[in-house]
Amino acid sequence: MATSSDSRFGQPYRCHDCGSDVGFRSRRRTLSERYILPLFLLQPVRCGECFRRDYRLIFTRVRDRLSDTRMMPSKPTVTPNRNVA
Repeated sequence: MATSSDSRFGQPYRCHDCGSDVGFRSRRRTLSERYILPLFLLQPVRCGECFRRDYRLIFTRVRDRLSDTRMMPSKPTVTPNRNVA
């Protein structure tokens, strides 16, 4: 029986409420989420479809938060001495 090392750790995300496989890391809000959850190897995760928030093992494969993946809008570069109508 051949098993990969990813089969036990790094399981894909599956929402318990809607069954979606799109999950995002959620921001840690309280002191217990910041200091106690990591002791139990848990992290807050939010479903990308129904937005349910729950806790999963840190080995669960989820995407980065949307606000972390968006690039900051850059200021448009203005070239001097250019007339634009």
